[in-house]
Amino acid sequence: MARFRRDRLPGACYFFTVVTERRQAILLKPDVRATLREAILAVRRERPFAIDAWVLLPDHLHAIWTLPEGDAD
Repeated sequence: MARFRRDRLPGACYFFTVVTERRQAILLKPDVRATLREAILAVRRERPFAIDAWVLLPDHLHAIWTLPEGDAD
Protein backbone atom coordinates (compact mmCIF):
# COMPACT_ATOMS: atom_id res chain seq x y z
CA MET A 1 0.00 0.00 0.00
CA ALA A 2 1.25 3.46 -0.83
CA ARG A 3 2.28 5.78 1.98
CA PHE A 4 1.08 9.25 1.13
CA ARG A 5 2.62 12.35 2.59
CA ARG A 6 0.32 14.31 4.84
CA ASP A 7 0.48 16.83 7.62
CA ARG A 8 0.22 15.28 11.04
CA LEU A 9 -1.75 17.95 12.83
CA PRO A 10 -3.73 17.01 15.94
CA GLY A 11 -7.45 17.32 15.30
CA ALA A 12 -6.93 17.89 11.57
CA CYS A 13 -9.62 17.48 8.95
CA TYR A 14 -8.93 15.25 5.93
CA PHE A 15 -10.63 14.86 2.55
CA PHE A 16 -10.02 11.59 0.73
CA THR A 17 -11.37 9.38 -2.02
CA VAL A 18 -11.47 5.58 -2.07
CA VAL A 19 -12.02 3.70 -5.33
CA THR A 20 -13.08 0.06 -5.66
CA GLU A 21 -10.81 -2.43 -7.37
CA ARG A 22 -11.12 -2.03 -11.15
CA ARG A 23 -13.87 0.49 -10.44
CA GLN A 24 -16.41 -2.23 -9.80
CA ALA A 25 -19.84 -0.71 -9.16
CA ILE A 26 -20.45 -2.53 -5.86
CA LEU A 27 -20.71 0.11 -3.14
CA LEU A 28 -24.47 0.62 -3.43
CA LYS A 29 -25.30 -3.07 -3.01
CA PRO A 30 -27.07 -3.55 0.33
CA ASP A 31 -24.69 -6.23 1.63
CA VAL A 32 -21.60 -4.20 0.69
CA ARG A 33 -23.05 -1.04 2.25
CA ALA A 34 -23.80 -2.95 5.46
CA THR A 35 -20.27 -4.37 5.58
CA LEU A 36 -18.74 -0.94 4.95
CA ARG A 37 -20.90 0.57 7.69
CA GLU A 38 -19.91 -2.14 10.19
CA ALA A 39 -16.23 -1.73 9.35
CA ILE A 40 -16.38 2.03 9.92
CA LEU A 41 -18.26 1.60 13.21
CA ALA A 42 -15.65 -0.93 14.39
CA VAL A 43 -12.79 1.43 13.56
CA ARG A 44 -14.54 4.37 15.26
CA ARG A 45 -14.87 2.33 18.46
CA GLU A 46 -11.09 1.86 18.54
CA ARG A 47 -9.99 5.14 16.95
CA PRO A 48 -12.76 7.75 17.22
CA PHE A 49 -13.11 10.37 14.51
CA ALA A 50 -15.89 12.60 13.22
CA ILE A 51 -17.45 12.04 9.81
CA ASP A 52 -18.10 15.56 8.53
CA ALA A 53 -19.25 14.65 5.03
CA TRP A 54 -19.70 11.53 2.97
CA VAL A 55 -20.63 10.78 -0.64
CA LEU A 56 -21.10 7.14 -1.59
CA LEU A 57 -21.18 6.36 -5.32
CA PRO A 58 -21.31 2.97 -7.04
CA ASP A 59 -17.54 2.66 -7.57
CA HIS A 60 -15.97 5.14 -5.15
CA LEU A 61 -16.57 7.30 -2.10
CA HIS A 62 -15.50 10.74 -0.98
CA ALA A 63 -15.25 11.61 2.68
CA ILE A 64 -14.20 14.38 5.03
CA TRP A 65 -13.18 13.14 8.45
CA THR A 66 -11.85 15.08 11.43
CA LEU A 67 -9.54 13.54 13.99
CA PRO A 68 -10.18 14.08 17.69
CA GLU A 69 -8.48 16.98 19.41
CA GLY A 70 -4.91 15.97 20.21
CA ASP A 71 -4.89 13.03 17.76
CA ALA A 72 -2.50 13.32 14.80
CA ASP A 73 -2.52 9.65 13.78
